Amino acid sequence: MGSWQAIGASIVFISVIGIIIMEWMPLAIAAMLGALLLIVSNILTLDRAIGYIASSHTTLALFFGVMVMIRALEPTRIFEYLATQMVILAKGKGNRLLLGIVAITTPICAVLPNATTVMLLAPLIPPLAQEIGVDFVPLLILMVFVANSAGLLTLVGDPATFIVGSSIKMTFIDYLQTLSFGGVLAVLVVVATLPFLFKKIWQTELPHPETLPRITIEHPRTLGLGLVVVLLVLVFFVVGETLPIPISPATVALLGAVLCLLLAHHSKIDSVNHILRDVDWSTLLFFMSIFVLIGGLQYTGVVSSASSVLAVILGKNIALGAILLLFFVGLLSSVVPNIPLVVAMVPLLKEYLVNAGFVGAEILNPGSTTPLPPEVLPLFYAMMYGATLGGNGTLVGASANIVAAGISEQHGRPISFQRFLYYGLPTMGLQLVVLAAYVSVAFLRK
Repeated sequence: MGSWQAIGASIVFISVIGIIIMEWMPLAIAAMLGALLLIVSNILTLDRAIGYIASSHTTLALFFGVMVMIRALEPTRIFEYLATQMVILAKGKGNRLLLGIVAITTPICAVLPNATTVMLLAPLIPPLAQEIGVDFVPLLILMVFVANSAGLLTLVGDPATFIVGSSIKMTFIDYLQTLSFGGVLAVLVVVATLPFLFKKIWQTELPHPETLPRITIEHPRTLGLGLVVVLLVLVFFVVGETLPIPISPATVALLGAVLCLLLAHHSKIDSVNHILRDVDWSTLLFFMSIFVLIGGLQYTGVVSSASSVLAVILGKNIALGAILLLFFVGLLSSVVPNIPLVVAMVPLLKEYLVNAGFVGAEILNPGSTTPLPPEVLPLFYAMMYGATLGGNGTLVGASANIVAAGISEQHGRPISFQRFLYYGLPTMGLQLVVLAAYVSVAFLRK
């Protein structure tokens, strides 16, 4: 490709990231404009752009399926019930309230995308906090920290982990056995900071929690059947790829979505049209457009050039590369949303491995089934940890942060960049240090 195409693709990508950071327009619009610019300027053809989207179909299918399942269960009010119980069980103690947010958010975010979980639970926090006279902004920030951290517990908990994991052919159970403990450490770091960063609420005596409105479950039979579907989905997330006929997590999520749609239709708790209308289409379109933007960088040779520089800097020192990558990606993802960051970094890392002589060039083919040598996998593990935890650093670091900020503003309390930074910077810093030590001990010892 000519140098002008490479320059053009780079300018478009950097411009889109800049627009996202400055919040000049919604994420989906910025990314779609960038993707379309690549097409109309003939840097990419439409067929090639669609090919890049198709090569990432597993990510899109997984998150579409999960979004549909969760939306189908909303009429049962299960999520409102959980949020209310969290406050009631605090029994007037601020520390119990904070720990309750951790306890409820963690398991949900282990199996659902973190931004989706925040969309469901965060709108319930402000009115509950106002009922008991507590500032809801720190509670929303805590929920975001837990959501981002707990996303590391499973392969499907965060888009960044799934994108990276899929690129190295990691199964759900492989992730549980290899990387989930890093998610446990990340959540424990958040818990350890509660008495210090959230000191005022931790020491607060909450007034009259018994005055809260009592939320009751609606359509309990439908909810019971829906939870059976969710349980089956979780089981097949774990065992699906070990069956004689392997079933990927994306396929499992789509099957779960169809069953939940059928359940909602049959029980008449909601219409299929309403459920599909409320799916977060803007996030899915954002994913698609980012895949096209990164495809433009790959096609024009930008990724290959950057990987050559990386090969010169790191040589074959995987240990140094993993630690540097964890901190570099972590700091970068605090200001650049982690999804486009990891989509860009995956091909760059693979190109580096080729240039450094670890693997052959066939690994760069989209449909390649060539396994990566075990000694290079810590690079990808470090990238997963850094990209996900870096999102805790600033207000724009992760989509869950932006969702929570929007909800806070709707309730009359905008979250400033500086206020989020007060909580986010120490949390992110501690998490990156702890996970760097874990990666060194667990994966880099010889």
